[in-house]
Amino acid sequence: MSGLRDFQLAFGRRIRAGARAPLPAGVPRQRMEVYEALLFNNLCGFLDRCFPVGRACLGELRWTRLCRAFYRDWPCATSWFREIPREFVAYLEAGPRQRLPRWFAELARYEWAELAVDVMEAALPAGLADGDPVDGCPVVNPALLSLAFQWPVHRIGPDARPRRPAPVQLLVFRDGADEVCFVETNLATARLLALLAGGGVSGRDALVQLATELGRAPDAAFMDFGRHSLAELRRLGVLLGTLP
Repeated sequence: MSGLRDFQLAFGRRIRAGARAPLPAGVPRQRMEVYEALLFNNLCGFLDRCFPVGRACLGELRWTRLCRAFYRDWPCATSWFREIPREFVAYLEAGPRQRLPRWFAELARYEWAELAVDVMEAALPAGLADGDPVDGCPVVNPALLSLAFQWPVHRIGPDARPRRPAPVQLLVFRDGADEVCFVETNLATARLLALLAGGGVSGRDALVQLATELGRAPDAAFMDFGRHSLAELRRLGVLLGTLP
């Protein structure tokens, strides 16, 4: 059994490292190269589809080198194909050896968010009312990510490379037609959604708590602004309605 295990480990090392690792005993080079190309190209297929902007920003040569380094060096914690892009983001955030733009890891997380929300298993609550979002208890869309970035990731592209950070808050969510939507928002709105996310909290109570945290009085002007914000979130599909 130890001989089989040693062969499997040698085969795996060669698959991941290519010519940097020795050929497993008894395996012809040409046949080994078929396995190497097949698995690496399969991995690249998942990454290419999930990160088109990152790929375009780096160019084919640098992108392929980055994919190769991820394939070789990163110990993926999952065997699910659809989780490969999440592992790639974790690899970038851990700091790869390859020199990359300072915003690249955040750009990758932004691109990954679309896939994450698209496949997110989120049961939509039934029997919601279309009540007042201030006096009622608004329900937050469960297929939602609220993400904060130090770079304007939604504007980055091959011809738009920021030179300095510009913080941005984005909501990524799945609407009623199962389409993934992106909305730029602000820290106050993100905090308001976090206060509502636990469920059973009225819009009014959440707004009063938010005002306290912001050092503001929950006066008529603030509450009116909050009412408009909640109504807009409901229109977009970030809020789904109110508890009956």
